[in-house]
Amino acid sequence: MPISGRSWKAWRNWVTEVTSAFDTDLRRLTPQVLGALVRRYGHFDTAEDAVQEALLAATTQWPRAGVPDDPRAWLIRVASRRLTDLLRAEQARRKREDTVARWELPPPSTDTPATDDTLVLLFLCCHPALPPVSQVALTLRAVGGLTSAEIARAFLVSESAMTRRITRAKATIKDSGLTFSPPAPADRAERLASVLHVLYLIFTEGYAATAGPDLRRADLSAEAIRLARMLYRLLPGDSEVAGLLALMLLTDARRAARTAPDGTPIPMADQDRSRWDADAIAEGIALITAALPRGPVGPYQLQAAIAALHDEAPTAEATDWPQITLLYEQLMARSDNPVIAMNHAVAVAMARGPRAGLDLLDKLTADDRLARDHRLHAARGHLLEMLGDHDAAKSSFQTAADLTTNLALRRYLRTQAARVSEP
Repeated sequence: MPISGRSWKAWRNWVTEVTSAFDTDLRRLTPQVLGALVRRYGHFDTAEDAVQEALLAATTQWPRAGVPDDPRAWLIRVASRRLTDLLRAEQARRKREDTVARWELPPPSTDTPATDDTLVLLFLCCHPALPPVSQVALTLRAVGGLTSAEIARAFLVSESAMTRRITRAKATIKDSGLTFSPPAPADRAERLASVLHVLYLIFTEGYAATAGPDLRRADLSAEAIRLARMLYRLLPGDSEVAGLLALMLLTDARRAARTAPDGTPIPMADQDRSRWDADAIAEGIALITAALPRGPVGPYQLQAAIAALHDEAPTAEATDWPQITLLYEQLMARSDNPVIAMNHAVAVAMARGPRAGLDLLDKLTADDRLARDHRLHAARGHLLEMLGDHDAAKSSFQTAADLTTNLALRRYLRTQAARVSEP
């Protein structure tokens, strides 16, 4: 649709419609195209620029000319040409145009390799040479296809700050000499663990936002699920990959019931379970049921099993707390994680009584890793209220409210503090 003869508003609306129509396919293809270019040419940052220009070309050309028979090959071909132009310009500035001018594009038949480069791209973004926060940002940028502005909004930082963070991550990859290739067999398990951890961090931040006005960021948790599905499709036989996807699905299934219309959090025990996503629960249970017998049981499978017990219970009272307690003990045996120990204490309280759980929580107050964690004090408030110690419960809820940076959760905790202090 030519712009001549049409208003700017009409042109802008058309671009919006086109972008929306192709968004799903383009986001799916983006990591594959970027991975193909980086594998072939290197130059991670320049390749990403070339891919963005190819995507822009697709959103303007495909609606007029039709979607190509092989969209991925089309994008790789256009991006490769643009990358060559960018590299030639860079080399020209360095007076090496004569070398680059002899480059030739690979034959068209090699534009669509049989292997999907997305997994290698995930390994590269989650390389241990990068700090975890940079791994998360780069994964969302390169594999998720989010813009720097979208990632910045998700983590409540300025776009310029997020751009600098991503730029530094790319520079680290470039300066370290990391190659675009699968990790060596000896390193594969560690690298895959980093990938799973990054996806878990993305989901957790989306499901329970650490800061901001809302309890959750549905777009971020949805992106984590999308990437976990992609990883599961690439590694269907890995039990921990299946466990992570199951955990996400089983946890996210409760999303619609977690907040009141005004955004106030609703504890799981008070949620309307008819609003839980039955399809997501069924899929998650099928995944974890198939994964557990296959091989070594890891932390994501155990957490998914706990989530499944919660989701299968028809009422809060019917929850199998003794079994959940045992699963948390299995987790504690595998990891020195104080949050797991805190959740175990709550499970013990529900299975054996609030005093037993409170004794365990009190031991955790000396752990510096939980010193500024509102969840410890909120859990203490809940158990103290169950014991009838309303003054102590009020103090714990107030402390929890002061520590959290999430505004919705802060309002809820202050409401709890006021409620338990009422006669």
